[in-house]
Amino acid sequence: MNTATLEVNDDSQQIDLGIGGMTCASCVMRVEKVLKKQPGVREATVNLATESARVTLTGVQDADTLALLKRAVRDAGYEPRAMDAMDHVSEERWLGVPVDALPVVFGALLSAPLALPMIGDLLGKHWMLPAWAQFLLATPVQFWLGARFYKAGWHALKALTGNMELLVSIGTTAGWALSTWLWLKAEPGEMVHLYYEGSAVVITLVLLGKWLEARAKRQTTDAIRALHALRPERAHLVPDGVKRTEMSDVPADELLAGDIVRVLPGERFPADGEVVLGETQADESMLTGEAMPVPKRPGDRITGGSLNGEGSVEIKVKAVGAQSVLAHIIALVQDALAGKAPVQRLVDQVAAVFVPVVLVIALFTLGIWLWKGAAMEVAMLHAVAVLVIACPCALGLATPAAIMTGTGVAARHGILIKDAEALEIAHKVDTVAFDKTGTLTIGHPRLRLVEAVAGADEQAVLGAAAALQAQSAHPLAIAVLDAARSKGIAVLADAAQDVQSVTGKGTLGTVRGVTLALGSLRWMDELGLPLSALGTLALSVQRQQAEGSTVSLLASRAGEGQPWTPLALFAFGDEAKPGAREALARLKQRGLRLFMVSGDNRGAAEAMARQLGMDVEGGAVIAEVLPGDKAAVVQRLREASGAESAHTVAMVGDGVNDAPALAAADVGIAMGGREGGSDVAMHAAGITLMRGDPLLVEAALDISRRTVAKIRQNLFWAFAYNAAGIPLAAMGYLSPVLAGAAMAMSSVSVMSNALLLKRWKPGR
Repeated sequence: MNTATLEVNDDSQQIDLGIGGMTCASCVMRVEKVLKKQPGVREATVNLATESARVTLTGVQDADTLALLKRAVRDAGYEPRAMDAMDHVSEERWLGVPVDALPVVFGALLSAPLALPMIGDLLGKHWMLPAWAQFLLATPVQFWLGARFYKAGWHALKALTGNMELLVSIGTTAGWALSTWLWLKAEPGEMVHLYYEGSAVVITLVLLGKWLEARAKRQTTDAIRALHALRPERAHLVPDGVKRTEMSDVPADELLAGDIVRVLPGERFPADGEVVLGETQADESMLTGEAMPVPKRPGDRITGGSLNGEGSVEIKVKAVGAQSVLAHIIALVQDALAGKAPVQRLVDQVAAVFVPVVLVIALFTLGIWLWKGAAMEVAMLHAVAVLVIACPCALGLATPAAIMTGTGVAARHGILIKDAEALEIAHKVDTVAFDKTGTLTIGHPRLRLVEAVAGADEQAVLGAAAALQAQSAHPLAIAVLDAARSKGIAVLADAAQDVQSVTGKGTLGTVRGVTLALGSLRWMDELGLPLSALGTLALSVQRQQAEGSTVSLLASRAGEGQPWTPLALFAFGDEAKPGAREALARLKQRGLRLFMVSGDNRGAAEAMARQLGMDVEGGAVIAEVLPGDKAAVVQRLREASGAESAHTVAMVGDGVNDAPALAAADVGIAMGGREGGSDVAMHAAGITLMRGDPLLVEAALDISRRTVAKIRQNLFWAFAYNAAGIPLAAMGYLSPVLAGAAMAMSSVSVMSNALLLKRWKPGR
């Protein structure tokens, strides 16, 4: 696999680079500083939780750029790695112990005899080992298992910066050196109190904390690994009769657009495509969060990575590689992890000065205790405790750990968060503006009502209209055909003769020897059937128009030159999506302001708004808005009247015409599941809903709130550990061993708190 992923834009290039060896917020600052100094680098963002960096370059750089970036990272004391390293977790074991846990095991075995005297003292026993034995046990822990701290600390010193390793190496070395000096200067046979156990146990605890932290990190990236696992390795390529005469299995990444692939029951679809043969059901839950299998017939779209049901089908490949939906989803999740939330800037500012300040506090602690008359070893132990407990591991993990878990669990339920900034801003949203068509409604007309004149049979009238429209692809014609089929009316393609489509007006033809016309009221007026001539249908027409329906009339005549006679009215209208009313009710319960922004006439928009339970009289409907004016509407909604602060607006849309408004809003939420324009909307939005379910809007805002809450909790505990621990250590209330345990557990607690987000589900 490549060490970096390159993405070329119009005027810049992005490189994703894996980085190993980072342990704290100070490491992040160090790597960012080094990368930003490289020629051609515009911006560099480093993520401690994913152990990666995203570097933005000015223009398209040459092939040496990647090598220079890797060298800069290595010179800074860190290890350039493959970006997919997190996806390949080593399962290797030695004597039943995971290989990555061996340093912790060896440290525990060597430190346990040193720590036994502390336990013995509690039991009134004297289990103190000879000084030479303590030296032999502690020295391998200090300089073999602890070598990583010296290496990283030395690189930090060369760069005139500080990091966690520097604090640990200085603190534990001071404890080891003090013990060795006390042992060597003691008289023969003299029993001296040594502090080897403090240094050895601290190193072991730090190693344990980093191991537990690494395990927790792997859990936070479960979502990305699960998405990668959806890609099948092989595909069954169907013969084309020219180049291939028999079916063959090929690597899925070698498929080309236009290939025909057979997918057997229970297999995953290897690429995006269209069903050309067979019927089945597809489980798309890992991509959209939709639990129910989706029926697939010839002509239906297939998303690569979804699971085939019980049918064997053949699909025509439409998109592969980076152009596929699955690759787009993975890229969005990785983009969210690569970016930094605005709150992280505060953490970075603190981390930049944290280690130098801690070193000053430790020296100050040493001086104060010596000034008060304490022995050198006592003063040194208190200074060591300050250095150990102050390690800023939790500080660097607080924000990225929560973001990784939050975006991962959201993706699992069909909510893709493009960047950390959108995630953080979404929790402040107090105003939500919805596009109407395709977002709150199904997006295509349905036949709401058929009302025949007295004496006419409604079923026969609907059947005649369907026969007239059988060859038309007009949305209203399709609505008529769908309604006829739903009522069990057989529609024969050749039932109508001499069919003519009158552009913008309707359809004319002969069905069973009767000349029929189905079209708009304006056309009927031109044919000699004004509204006043419709009799009892006139009131129904006016009522349906008031409710926002589109009305068509079916009329007949006995022969050429004869007058037209009304037969029935057909009322068409869009329908609310299932769950739309409930979604708006939930948002209203949260105290949010809700608006519908629509290009439809006011009557149709207000009728739908009332159906959805919106406050029409309170101005919730903004109708007759041109596509280019939607962004201006969003801006007006953001502005607040009086002394109130400005509102934070989320715009929800699904089409091409919604893209400017999605980009103009504080948070754009694109709703997927619609043909064509939804891709454009997804690029303009900060959050993408992978299925057209309005309930996911409330879920997206909810996971944002919960993730930001976890970030704040983590930052509170990260600062609290240091704010409380440093004074206690300086005053002598914490030994180096307790300080090491507290420091190690601070990182684990931050990661564990973030992992609680994995239990989140929409609707809770």
